[in-house]
Amino acid sequence: MTKVGSDFSGVGAFNQALMRLGIEYDEVFACDMDKFARETFIHNYGEPKYYPKDVYEREIPKESLDIYMTSPPCQAFSLAGKRLGKDDKRGVLFFNSHEFIKKNKPRYFIFENVKGLLSDDNGNTFKEWLNMLGGKSVNGLPVLFAYEDSVPYHIYYKVMNAKKHGVPQNRERVFIVGIRDDADNHFRWAKEEHLYKQLKDVLENEVDEKYFLTNDKIEQIASWKSRQNPLRDNLYEKDSKKVMSCLLARGRVGKGVAQTLDTQCNQGVIQLNKSKESGGVQPYQQNRVYDINGVNPALNAGQQTWGGNIINTQQIRRLTPRECFRLMDFPDTFSWTCSDSQAYKQAGNSIVVRCLELIIKQFNL
Repeated sequence: MTKVGSDFSGVGAFNQALMRLGIEYDEVFACDMDKFARETFIHNYGEPKYYPKDVYEREIPKESLDIYMTSPPCQAFSLAGKRLGKDDKRGVLFFNSHEFIKKNKPRYFIFENVKGLLSDDNGNTFKEWLNMLGGKSVNGLPVLFAYEDSVPYHIYYKVMNAKKHGVPQNRERVFIVGIRDDADNHFRWAKEEHLYKQLKDVLENEVDEKYFLTNDKIEQIASWKSRQNPLRDNLYEKDSKKVMSCLLARGRVGKGVAQTLDTQCNQGVIQLNKSKESGGVQPYQQNRVYDINGVNPALNAGQQTWGGNIINTQQIRRLTPRECFRLMDFPDTFSWTCSDSQAYKQAGNSIVVRCLELIIKQFNL
């Protein structure tokens, strides 16, 4: 039985990867402070025998784990944040994970974080992470003079993009894999895969009307875009109710591949309604949204040729929570009992299951 534990466990992308690989595991602990994420986790996997909320209060098991998974909150290093790096109290959570590795000595560990970590403080933050985690080697190169506080691990790091591994989302994340010095330290990153699945392949056939933009909202987008420059970021920070519309106007309507999901999952698709002429629901995506009246390049003109007929039945809607979880490579057997807003947050904060699956598959368990 593979002994595993995770900090910042979220809704269990790590668990999903283990199950997909058919690995029988003993979950020694999981840890997350978000009330609703905990409810979703328990709903899908049952309550772990040890399930603390705070990593600073979480006890470190004496027996070494086989795999330790951690994903410290990315806000401190995100390109979208204030770039405070380790000066932000959330940034120092890395050192909590480092302490766990130092004391527990797991056979393998996995770190996941945003790509912005690589450039934080001109790259010095990431360099410090590597120095402290890779006491033996880094990407196959031996470390001759290890840091005093470094752990004796062979580490491998890489930016993985979900769309390069069969998932239609342009999501780049940094993964650091650590292998204990006495274990088989041979590791190879998975080769990139051709993307056969497109965004349209994750869309639901039946979608509740609440996810569709009203005509009034569409007209507002047309009005805003005809008057304003949609590339000015500060234009949209004052009114949270405008976020969805503004993202649509800024080209967040995907074409084949979804943009990176955030905690609000504010992305839209243009969908053709059911009609006799169109032959049913025919969803498709494009990079721009055109004016509903064909005047300004803001919203779709509402006229497209499908099956030889001109139809006027297009609507704009946001992605549903199920579609967002599909874009994180969660199976449809995964479910939640919380509100849509919490489900969006959980999907956006999670890890693409396929990426974890490909990493764990390389471990000699």
